[in-house]
Amino acid sequence: MPPTVPRPLLALTAAALLAACSPTFNWREVPIAESGLTALLPCKADRANRALPLGAESVQVDMTGCEAGGATFAIAHASANGPAQAQAWLGAWRAATRGQLSGSGGAAGAEEPAGAQLTEAPATLQRATATPAPLRLDARKPGAGQVQVLWFAQSQKDGTVALYQATVLGTPSSSEASQTFFEGLRLP
Repeated sequence: MPPTVPRPLLALTAAALLAACSPTFNWREVPIAESGLTALLPCKADRANRALPLGAESVQVDMTGCEAGGATFAIAHASANGPAQAQAWLGAWRAATRGQLSGSGGAAGAEEPAGAQLTEAPATLQRATATPAPLRLDARKPGAGQVQVLWFAQSQKDGTVALYQATVLGTPSSSEASQTFFEGLRLP
């Protein structure tokens, strides 16, 4: 006669197996706004809208994101009337983000606090506009984690320019999560 397994042990084993099947990063394709961008997000996306001050203007921004594995993954989207406005808005967006990360509140030319490491570099994203060009920012603050940002744009058929800011805020528990997120951005 085979040995019987006590029900509590069987239930505990089943719960452990189910937990193993629930990954921290459950990647899925998510459409961003109506612009055609598709992003890979590691969890079910939340959506919100808000007004963002970009230079002298207040711009309506759609945001899509979620939190998984100790980090927030988000994409913000705005629509500019043309290339000149897109260039100005992305410059203001970049300056505001740098200001927030450096603790200066967005003031132009502000010094970064001791210990902050901000690195900007040109980036590439297939089908993104050359002007404004994609740009990557990596910021690390001792004790405050990291922030990775990618700004890019794409011209639309109606003459507008879709602007984007893709962000990973925090240090994901998987070393590949940020790379998967940024490489999962697909423009039509």
